[in-house]
Amino acid sequence: MSVVKVAGRSDTWAATTPSCTYVFGVVRAEEDVRIVQWYWGPPLPEAALPEIPLAVAPRLTASFRDPYDIEELFPVDGGRRWGVPSLRVRYPGGVRSAELAYAGAEETAEGIELVLRDDAYGLRVSLHLTCAGDVIERWVSVSNDGAQAVQVERLDSGSWVIPERYGYRHSTVSGAWSAESRLGRRELPVGETTFTSRTGATGHHANPWIMVDEGDAGEESGEVWTVALAWSGSWRMTAQRRPEGDVAVSAGFGHDGVVWQLAPGEKLITPKTLGLYSDGGFGAVSRVWHEYARRFVLAFPDEDRPVLYNSWEATGFDVTESGQLALAEKAAGLGVELFVVDDGWFGARVDDTRGLGDWWPNRERFPDGLAGLFDGVRALGMRAGLWVEPEMVNPDSDLYRAHPDWVLHLPGRRRDTMRNQLVLNFARDEVRGWAFGWLDGLVREYGLDYLKWDMNRSFSQVGWPGAGERADRVWIEHVEGVYQIMDELRRRNPGLRIESCSGGGGRVDLGILRRTDQVWTSDNTDARDRQVIQHGFTQFYPPGVMSAWVTDSPNPLTRREVPLRYRFHVAMAGVLGIGGDLTRWGEGELAEARGLVAKYKEIRPIVQRGRLYRLAGDPGVTASAVQYNLDDQVVVIAYNPFALTDQPPRRVRLAGLDPEAVYEVTGCDDLATFTVPVGSRWHGRTLMSHGVVLPTWFHLGADYRSEILTLRRLDRLLDETD
Repeated sequence: MSVVKVAGRSDTWAATTPSCTYVFGVVRAEEDVRIVQWYWGPPLPEAALPEIPLAVAPRLTASFRDPYDIEELFPVDGGRRWGVPSLRVRYPGGVRSAELAYAGAEETAEGIELVLRDDAYGLRVSLHLTCAGDVIERWVSVSNDGAQAVQVERLDSGSWVIPERYGYRHSTVSGAWSAESRLGRRELPVGETTFTSRTGATGHHANPWIMVDEGDAGEESGEVWTVALAWSGSWRMTAQRRPEGDVAVSAGFGHDGVVWQLAPGEKLITPKTLGLYSDGGFGAVSRVWHEYARRFVLAFPDEDRPVLYNSWEATGFDVTESGQLALAEKAAGLGVELFVVDDGWFGARVDDTRGLGDWWPNRERFPDGLAGLFDGVRALGMRAGLWVEPEMVNPDSDLYRAHPDWVLHLPGRRRDTMRNQLVLNFARDEVRGWAFGWLDGLVREYGLDYLKWDMNRSFSQVGWPGAGERADRVWIEHVEGVYQIMDELRRRNPGLRIESCSGGGGRVDLGILRRTDQVWTSDNTDARDRQVIQHGFTQFYPPGVMSAWVTDSPNPLTRREVPLRYRFHVAMAGVLGIGGDLTRWGEGELAEARGLVAKYKEIRPIVQRGRLYRLAGDPGVTASAVQYNLDDQVVVIAYNPFALTDQPPRRVRLAGLDPEAVYEVTGCDDLATFTVPVGSRWHGRTLMSHGVVLPTWFHLGADYRSEILTLRRLDRLLDETD
């Protein structure tokens, strides 16, 4: 088992992964009891584990703080605590202080469960911990075993202590719609730094993970601690740095100001919070998270994600059978494998003001339904996909006129629209039943292979009239309702694949990825902007879930003009899609695109499932490159957006190779033949230490240069006859 009891101590345990050891245990202080974290760092031998609780640094004590205030796995609001609480409750009579006594530990098939009780009110708190590969998983279940209801005002999944260092730097992503996943690294200030989304979804402006280092970690060296949360609704993550030097990160679902009523016999279970330590720098941390997603989150990690075409940017709401088939014919000619019909196919949906919620084919545009369109798509050798937005409704729709009470709303308050939409309450049984019925019906009737599940609006006026004391549960149960429908759709339709979209990257997290196969990274398809977005995205999420489209030039959003080759090479760094108006592309563009799609299919397994290395540069700003290693195959994609730059280097040093092996160049762009010709052989140590010269990185040339280099590891070393 990955969690073991420390020898000689009845109340101390250690969780061990290939890259770290995590030691925790029970501390009794007078009448109080705490479950504290003793150690989180490089692996320790089992014989050394008993030394950890003994090597506790003395602290200055005063009547203004508790010495264990910040070290707890699950600090509560109660007793002598003044830090960030993971639990805040209100008992009958207005009693607010939680006093949890340690009630024992139980080894489970997954790991360990530590039980705490507040016997005065019958509250049971279980702290769960297990290991999945190199990642430590923790979550909490809270049960009301008493006779009266308890109000839960905050319930995090737990707190993580970052070991003492001379300084602390945090890495996170931030942004906005069409500017998601902008990576930032800065000093962690003293105080409480909170990252959050109050929108009802993961959010465009932040993502539920944080990396902490001493300030000296690099791409391939240095200690890094990461905390993440697997949840797709409103969330909160607080990094607390005390003036005394201690740091802890608490993560949990929820929303400010809500109260969850826990009736007798009821239980609340938090999503998982995840911890990872590595001494291999940010690159190693990213690769571990990618592997964790592939091994423990994604349902079909070994599948090649198909090259898709999406009709939105070509047609907008002007969706007709003949128009879609014309695009499908062009797409099939490029080698596209999946054709996705976007918004505008249903109800009275001729613009964004009406029809959302009426999920049947528009009778004027598709008088015979969608069967003819999808039969035509399959006849061209492609799979069939459809855009849906199940959680939203237009007030101008048959659904809303029939069921105005189904939306989130508060009695006597406005029902504000955004994008002419209101939010359906998926916490309601009848709403989930309705949504699953038509979704499952569409998938079965048309034999759909793919759903693009969109969500284009934040929550507002979040009420659930008629739910009484349970009304605030909507923040949790809406998300769980979405999970339930996705899970059941996939169970009943094993061949169905789902993409998560929320106005681009507004719902990207490990919770939604457990139910989907890829995510729409951003509505911004500009190749230069996408390099920045994709750089931040892949700090945590694997390239094999990162949908990336090639669209028209000038870009529909930014009006920037970028060559087709560069647009493709940027999109080929993830899951390739095409979204331009192919009926307007010239024969030369179509021929070039056909070759690039074929090239992507050659490198697709390595890109989607390989180990990612960020080689150098500032993506989208300077010359940069990414590398993917899978078994004996290597793919390097190099970029340079600008012709003139003062910044070296001109030479690309590869990474993650076997230094004692030899690598043969199996493919390169024509420009590269004079430096790394096909068939040439190179020692792995040379490629990593000295590097190769790629024309893309030369300082002179056209703007937006890019190229792909592929290599294969050989079974033998070079000798003098080679």
